[in-house]
Amino acid sequence: MAYGENKVRVDKWLWAARLYKTRSLAADAVEGGKVQVNGERVKPAKSLKLGDALVIRNGPYIWEIEVTLLSDRRGSATDAAKLYLESAQSRLAREQTVQRLKADRQANPFPAGRPTKKQRRQIHRFFDENE
Repeated sequence: MAYGENKVRVDKWLWAARLYKTRSLAADAVEGGKVQVNGERVKPAKSLKLGDALVIRNGPYIWEIEVTLLSDRRGSATDAAKLYLESAQSRLAREQTVQRLKADRQANPFPAGRPTKKQRRQIHRFFDENE
């Protein structure tokens, strides 16, 4: 099937639009309820039509997009970007989420996980001196 066909499966379209790396990941996301078509939870075999509204949750990010072209073939990223139109509100919300996550990472005093033995000794020394 090429561009402009009447119907395409949701999982194939998500894969062709490069929103998921593999078709099986796209199918799992649809099965898990992370993709809604026109406000409803659907199965991976659901056929998409032009103008359908999709809400896609992937981790902390949420995309609200409208289907502008249909394709079941994965092409270049520029071709994939033509398959959908993201709302300005969705784009702004995602950018704010990215900024919030960056700020949270910088505020975390232990980004590498548990402190090492040396770091733990320094922490104990610091608290012992302040008591």
